[in-house]
Amino acid sequence: MTTILKILFFFGLILALAFGFSWIAERPGEISLIWEGQQYQTGLIVAVTALVVIVAVIMMLWWLLRTLWTSPHSVRRFFRARKRDRGYQAISTGLIAAGAGNAILARKMSARARGLIRADQEPLIRVLDAQAALIEGRHDEARRLFQEMSEDPETRELGLRGLYVEANRLGAHEAARQYAETAAEAAPYLPWAAKATLEYRCRAGHWDDAIRLLDQQKIAHVLERHEAERLKAVLLTAKAEDQLEADPAGARDSALKALKLAKDLVPAAIVAAKAYGREDNLRKASSTLEQVWKIEPHPEIARAYMRGRSGDSAVDRLKKAEKLEALKPNNYESLLAVAEAALDAQDFKKARAKAEAAARIASRERVYLLLADIEEAETGDQGRIRHWMGQALKAPRDPAWVADGHVSERWMPISPVTGRLDAFEWKMPFDQLAGPIEEGSISEGEKALASLPPVARSEAPSVSEPIAASAAPKIVEIDSRVIDAEVSEKSTPANTPAAKPNKPETPAVVASKESEPERETTVVEPFFGRPPDDPGVKDPTLAAPEPKTRLKLF
Repeated sequence: MTTILKILFFFGLILALAFGFSWIAERPGEISLIWEGQQYQTGLIVAVTALVVIVAVIMMLWWLLRTLWTSPHSVRRFFRARKRDRGYQAISTGLIAAGAGNAILARKMSARARGLIRADQEPLIRVLDAQAALIEGRHDEARRLFQEMSEDPETRELGLRGLYVEANRLGAHEAARQYAETAAEAAPYLPWAAKATLEYRCRAGHWDDAIRLLDQQKIAHVLERHEAERLKAVLLTAKAEDQLEADPAGARDSALKALKLAKDLVPAAIVAAKAYGREDNLRKASSTLEQVWKIEPHPEIARAYMRGRSGDSAVDRLKKAEKLEALKPNNYESLLAVAEAALDAQDFKKARAKAEAAARIASRERVYLLLADIEEAETGDQGRIRHWMGQALKAPRDPAWVADGHVSERWMPISPVTGRLDAFEWKMPFDQLAGPIEEGSISEGEKALASLPPVARSEAPSVSEPIAASAAPKIVEIDSRVIDAEVSEKSTPANTPAAKPNKPETPAVVASKESEPERETTVVEPFFGRPPDDPGVKDPTLAAPEPKTRLKLF
C-alpha cells in the first residue's frame, strides 16, 4: 500500500510540473536582472527551467555529501546487522534443538549466540540456556535463570511460568500458588496462571476472590462468555452452600444469581430451595424447584420438592410427586418419584404401575430395586423378589455425580482428583458399561416384566395363623361314631410296638390315602426344618409305615 502511494505521488508531481511548464509557455515574458552595473535579460521559460535545474543539482549534491559523511556508520551498521542475523539464526537453531531434546546442540548454539549477540539485549538467550539446563537435568541453574527472567519486565511472565512448573515438580505447592497468583494479578489474560489461581482459591474456599479473578478473565477475553457464566454460576453455588447455615438470605441471593447464569444447575436450585425453607417461604422454594425440574428432571430435585415440609404425610408427598409428573410426563425420573412416594403411602397398585412404566423406559438398577421393595411390601413372594434383585444385578447403574473417574454421593464445585472447577457431571459411572437398551422390538425392561414369575400359591398356613390351627387333627368315622384320631395316637406310647392289624393310621396318611391323586402335594417344611415341639402333633418322619385299616368298636 505504501509503495502504491509513493508511485501515485511521483506521477502526480510529474503531472504538476508538466502543467506548470505548459502554463508558463502559453504566457511568454522576459526577466531582466541588473547586477554590478550590467543588465541580464532572458525569457521566462528559460529562467524557470534554469531554476528547476539548479534546485535538482543542489539536492543531488546534498545527497552525495550526506552519503559520504554517513558512510562509516552505514558500513558499521551493515556488518552489525549481518552479525545479529547470524546470532538469531543460532538462537532459532538452538530452540529447535532444545525442543527436540538435543541438549548438546542447544548448548552449542547458545554459546554461539552469546558471541554474536549481547545477552542483555536479547532475552531469548536466557530462554535457550534455561531449556538446555532443564534437558541436562541442571534444575538449580534453570531456576536461577527463571528467577533472573522474572525480575526483567520483558520476560517476567516467562520466568514466573518456569518457576511455577519447577515448584510443582518439587511438590512445593505453596510456592507454586504464589507464583501463579503473582502472574495472574499482573497478567490475568494468562490462561495457566488464571486457571491455577482459580483452582487454589476454590480449594481454600475463597469464593469472592475466585469470582473477582473470573470477572477479570472475562474482561480480558480469556474465556468465552458462556464458559465464564457457567463457571461463575458454579462459584456462586459453592458460595451459597457455605452461607446456607449462617446467612440463609445471602445463600438465597447467591443461588438465584447462579440460576440466572445457568438455569439447569441443579445444586443451585436445591440450595435456593433450602434457603427459602429456612425463611418459611415454601411457595418460592417449590416454584424454584419446579422451574429447574421442567428443564432437567433430577432425583435430588424430586427429593427436595417432596420433603420440603417436614410435617407432610406420605399421602401429601405422593400428591407432590404426581404434580412433578404432570410437569414432566412420561419421564423416567418422574415415574420413579411417583412410584417411591406411592410405596411410602402403601398404594402398591400405583407404585407397581409407575415403576413398571419406568422400567420400560430405561432398564436401570434403581428401578429394579424399587420393584423388589414393592414386591416385598405387597406380596412377600421371595421368588419374585429374587427375580427383581437379579435384574438389578445385571442392569447398569443409574447416573451419579462423576468427576475424573471419582463417583461422589453429592455435588462438589471442584474435582477432588485434579482440582478442576465444574468437573462433576450427572452421568453413568465409567466402570458400568450400558448394554443395548433395545434388542429388536422388545426392551430389556419389557423382557424383565415378561419373565416375572407368578405369585406362589402355597397351601401352607399363613404366618399370621396359629400353629395349633395348622396341626388340627383329622376326624375319622368309625361305625357311625366319631373318634378323634389324635386321641388314639396319644393312647399308644411312642416306644411300644403296636399290632399291625389294629394300629390306626396317622392323620397325614389317612388324608393322603383318602384324597384323589389329581396333583402332587408339596410338603412345606416349617421355618426351623422340623414340626413344633407339640405333643399333639406327631413328626411323620419318625412314624413307621402302617397299612391302611378301619377301626371298629365291638
